Amino acid sequence: MAAHNELGKEGEKAAVSYLQAHGYNIRHRDWHSGKRDLDIVAEKDHTLVVIEVKTRRNEEYGSPEEAVTGKKIRHIIASTEAYLNKFEIDLPVRFDVITIVGMETPFRIEHIEDAFLPPIWE
Repeated sequence: MAAHNELGKEGEKAAVSYLQAHGYNIRHRDWHSGKRDLDIVAEKDHTLVVIEVKTRRNEEYGSPEEAVTGKKIRHIIASTEAYLNKFEIDLPVRFDVITIVGMETPFRIEHIEDAFLPPIWE
């Protein structure tokens, strides 16, 4: 596996540990719907929380959250809809982003709650 993929997996592992330490129940990691995926699906306070994890070695080329583009958001929303339908979930949904920066633990972790809202399409 390429080094950047390994770093990404370590970042997701750190994000799961962070979330569990903050009272989140992890429902799924790396859940796939076709070619798209949801990094982490968790639940807290009767809310389904979909978390996109962005891991970077450093911020030389920008902050990790800048990689959550409109296109990525549309993919997350579509995958979340598939997830809700598959598991017949009727809970409010929140979309968070967790950024992980560093080459190894301890990483710098930032949790951005309500990072985006689903776009409104006409």
